Amino acid sequence: MDFFTAYQQSYEHTLSGRYFLPETIYKCLDGYSIFSEKTALGFSEKHRPIFGYRIGTGKTKLLIWSQMHGNETTTTKALVDLCALLHHNSDLLTFVEENYEIVLIPVLNPDGAVAYTRNNANDIDLNRDAKELSQKESTILFGVFSEFQPDLCLNMHDQRTIFSAGNANKPATISFLAPAADVDKTETKARKTAMALIATMRNALEDEIPQQVGRYDDTFNENCFGDAFQSRGVSTILFESGHYQNDYNREITRKYICFSLWNLLISIGKVDEKQMCKNYFSIPENAKLFKDIIVYNAKLSENSAPIDIAIQYRETLVGERIKFVPVIDGVGDCKRLFAHKPIEASEAITTLIGNDKIALGEIIKGVAINGKENRF
Repeated sequence: MDFFTAYQQSYEHTLSGRYFLPETIYKCLDGYSIFSEKTALGFSEKHRPIFGYRIGTGKTKLLIWSQMHGNETTTTKALVDLCALLHHNSDLLTFVEENYEIVLIPVLNPDGAVAYTRNNANDIDLNRDAKELSQKESTILFGVFSEFQPDLCLNMHDQRTIFSAGNANKPATISFLAPAADVDKTETKARKTAMALIATMRNALEDEIPQQVGRYDDTFNENCFGDAFQSRGVSTILFESGHYQNDYNREITRKYICFSLWNLLISIGKVDEKQMCKNYFSIPENAKLFKDIIVYNAKLSENSAPIDIAIQYRETLVGERIKFVPVIDGVGDCKRLFAHKPIEASEAITTLIGNDKIALGEIIKGVAINGKENRF
């Protein structure tokens, strides 16, 4: 199957943007005839339902969860796209059903999804609650894990636009991690399997988004679910959806996340783990080298020295849309940083639009360079 042709014909056209309600996801999934079961797993802290969907009766068990952080929606879109792909391609569905048993939790944190917040209704980061299990959502995930006893877990997230793939001027469009199983970062059998599968997905992505795949830091944290599950001998992979050039709604990134998932499914059991584990460490580790906008060499007055002004978008929920609000995030020398949108002032007189105060955290609407406006 040619993935990109099938994807273009099958992906969920009705789902777009960065914000949508959990009910929108459930409506999409309920329209697909691929699930053997839909289960109400329990309720969130604000008593919103959390659902699990089951596909297939195969030997290999996959547990996948998304929107553990409520404002991280890209992988949720990609998972819906994968389900749409299965719905519209019977041969692929048959392959998956015969080889896998999948339990999918599309929205683990519905309260955070509605409020568009990282944390849940009690302001708890669910991905730091694996040890305490203090929240209903965390208990649900651990309960499914314990009962289902998966062979592989996929922990689906979004990452900020600040990340580069290594030290190059390339955004980390997708990042992966095979979480550590202990403080010594031991390469256990389960972790090696995760490393090999990540390296396989990265190889496929390099043909499509070269040098835009990164690797997350693997410092062990027993409070994170990926680390906790890996420490229990279950292979776990962290997915991080990042920025693609000019794709702030992450409609392109969702496609490449779906492509990664498709490659994962067709690769399990067919990977040379010894060789691919070596390739895993060739993936550049993420660095925080990007800002959304940098105005380089701006002069605020005739006699002032030139400075750089870094601007970062703040995602703000307005009604049912995300507004990207430009906020000053750095003033001074930003030459070591990259910008998704670089603006060269060339030491011309530069004034702020919408705010006279140049200070960290200030909201601006743009800059005028020699009177020519650049609105953000």
